Amino acid sequence: MNRLSLYRAVTGCLTTATLLPALWCAAPAAHADDNDPAAADTAHAAPDPGAAAPPGLSTVGGELLGRFGTQVRPGTGAPKLPKTTARAWIVADADTGEVLAAHNAHRPQAPASTLKMLFAETLMSRLEPAAGYTAAPEHFLDMGPGSSAVGVADGHDYTVDDLWHGVFLASGNDAVYALTALNGGKEKTVREMNERARELQALDTKVVNPDGYDGPGQVSSAYDLTLIARAGLENEQFRAYAATGRFTFPGTGKGKDREGYEIQSTNRLIIGDGDLSPYDGIMGVKNGYTSKAGYTFTGAAERDGRTLLVTAMDPKGDRLAVYRESAALLDWGFAASGKVEPVGELVPAAGQEAAAAPATAARGADTDPPPVAPGTTTAGAAGRDAALVTLIGSGGLLVTASVAYLVIRRRPSPVPAVPGRHFRGRRSPGRPPGAAPPA
Repeated sequence: MNRLSLYRAVTGCLTTATLLPALWCAAPAAHADDNDPAAADTAHAAPDPGAAAPPGLSTVGGELLGRFGTQVRPGTGAPKLPKTTARAWIVADADTGEVLAAHNAHRPQAPASTLKMLFAETLMSRLEPAAGYTAAPEHFLDMGPGSSAVGVADGHDYTVDDLWHGVFLASGNDAVYALTALNGGKEKTVREMNERARELQALDTKVVNPDGYDGPGQVSSAYDLTLIARAGLENEQFRAYAATGRFTFPGTGKGKDREGYEIQSTNRLIIGDGDLSPYDGIMGVKNGYTSKAGYTFTGAAERDGRTLLVTAMDPKGDRLAVYRESAALLDWGFAASGKVEPVGELVPAAGQEAAAAPATAARGADTDPPPVAPGTTTAGAAGRDAALVTLIGSGGLLVTASVAYLVIRRRPSPVPAVPGRHFRGRRSPGRPPGAAPPA
């Protein structure tokens, strides 16, 4: 073996030895959380959450919410979930934001008129209830055929308050387009609704039509609709419209001679229908139907100082199935209070989650790092230990390599150098020593 080969062999071994301390010390850092007993107990106590969702499905609010199938973590004495047929549903605590259970929470689906909640949440604070509006035919050119309508008539005057009642009670698309005209038109309104969805972190939602009428690519999810409803209910006017059962809507005529007619809520948990009674404690919020979406519903109910939200999308059965399943899920949610672990959360709007951050950030530079409990390892501590050991080991081995090189240089080479050959790198494959380079 010549001096170069011998030196390479020695330095190769020393390099490998140099890296070993870093590998030994760095390995535990990647698994630092394994030392957290709480995390381990949670992992073993939780039921099988089902198959992971395909790549790209949102996990906003928690990893379990991004999975297909039913997600629930029952504790001792927890009631059994009711049987449901909805393609997606969710039950959440409106006050804490905890998601108590869910089924395909982030599955994108056509929302139908439940999307009117986002319309109202986006525009309501901008339009004065007493402001006037005169209907013009050009305001309704984008309404889809067969749209639900409250009866806004061309040339007649209405107040914004009248129109919001038409939106919430009759699910009137004509009322939506009247308010859209007051807001500057469809394009502007759709853009602002999409922007508001992003602010609320309703990232499954894409708006094409402000009234929820089916449109190419228009989708939302059970999670997003629940998130939107929670935000809307923070507005006192929104809550009032969502909870109203009946209202006298202006008809034809002028002044004192103007006729009016009663409209009633299409939310069957407010007014009841057939064998379905009004739900005890119901607060709203909005229902919908299209041929593509099926029946959809988001509701809120309060009992004993606790407010729950529910969303159900596209169940099997008749037109009342979505209300029956929603009522059953609300019943379960109230009975499950304190007996289930949340499977996720309704996240705050962008910006709200950082409200408490400035004080924490201001203290960060001046405070000591949190103490490490005995027997635990943090990634930062492991990283510092690994760096220190690596530095010491590398320094010692570097000295050893230098000494070895000096010793090797003093030994005579057993192989005479080939005249005219001075390698600065790796020899070309197939070229024997001393051969001429390729032309």
